[in-house]
Amino acid sequence: MAARAQGQAASGPGSAGGNGSGPAGPHLDYAVIALVLQGGGALGSYQAGVYEGLALGGIQPNWVAGISIGALNAAIIAGNAPAQRVDKLRAFWELICRQPWWPSLNTAVAPYLGDVAKAAEKLPATLRAWVDSLESTRALLEGQNGFFIPRLWHAPAAAGPHGASFYDTRPLRATLERLADFDRINHPGEMRVSIGAVNVRTGNLVYFDNTERKLRPEHFMASGALPPGFPAVEIDGEFYWDGGLVSNTPLHHVLTSQPRRDALIFQIDLWSAMGAEPADLLQVAVRQKDIQYSSRTRMVTSTLKDEQRYRQLLHEALQRVPESERDSPWYRKAAQLACNARRNVIHLIYRDKPYEGYTKDFHFGLLTMNEHWTSGRNDIDATLAHRGWLDKPGDEHPFVTHDLHQAAAGR
Repeated sequence: MAARAQGQAASGPGSAGGNGSGPAGPHLDYAVIALVLQGGGALGSYQAGVYEGLALGGIQPNWVAGISIGALNAAIIAGNAPAQRVDKLRAFWELICRQPWWPSLNTAVAPYLGDVAKAAEKLPATLRAWVDSLESTRALLEGQNGFFIPRLWHAPAAAGPHGASFYDTRPLRATLERLADFDRINHPGEMRVSIGAVNVRTGNLVYFDNTERKLRPEHFMASGALPPGFPAVEIDGEFYWDGGLVSNTPLHHVLTSQPRRDALIFQIDLWSAMGAEPADLLQVAVRQKDIQYSSRTRMVTSTLKDEQRYRQLLHEALQRVPESERDSPWYRKAAQLACNARRNVIHLIYRDKPYEGYTKDFHFGLLTMNEHWTSGRNDIDATLAHRGWLDKPGDEHPFVTHDLHQAAAGR
């Protein structure tokens, strides 16, 4: 494991404490430690690997926000005690990556599953491509265990919003109820949870937040209800689809929530906006999906970095206003806009493997799941090895970002 930041463990919001099984973590002087999880289907086990690395490093977020598969990971994380979260994430991913009918082709490479880092090297490239292609095809034909099943009698014109889809996601409700404690999710003293979904009628992105309402399995299912594969989910008389239709990351929601506070944010993306130019129609389809679902994280952080600079300048200017003027309406209005909060965004992005293609987000094979998990673990280990990256920003640069892959490329 890569070297980690060390320090005295602390407890309570804004600090990093151990998970009951790992070493003490560093003391982090932030009011908010947020884990922001993008959507991306089968790629989501990368996020589970990142969380495992954070937990073993003694870093426990006090806010998790997710969209689509990120929302499902958020349910498992928030719905379990810290010492149980990694095991429950593993149980969730191993459950949904088992095929519901015939045994998985991954049994052919079972001897390699114990050492995922060597699996891709040992498995011949042609065999790996064949296994991956067949596994993703099986997901389309059979569905995924504990997640979704095909609708054998599909009648979209008569089904209504509940059934106008190729698959039925009712198995997912049972999985969430078994692996996540919703009383814990909704307990006021536990982790804050924010889940993004799109209102089908209005087209607006909304966030279901446990500080504002009681979250139920359907809120998480709605966040991952990507049409036309999955049906809209009804909540309080309205129907909702996957939040990724509008924005595939809740980063902007976390950064703009009131009150503005010092925050350390781990943004975990599953799609990269950067990529090679396509050479054929299949590569065009792959590149289109990458661009469509990437988070535009750098655009969000660049915009909010500039905004934070102006808010800080306004805060400093207001300090020079005489006391006699501070009861005036204009001062109170300006004070609401001013802000001197410190923001530190740690950005991790899943990097495609050479053999991955258009089916990467619905290829749920066990071998691939383990590879994604290991990639996430390796990336967070390497990120935490940069000891200064967790430090709170100073006055000169109140909003900073760190990206492992950008740093490696010298950008």
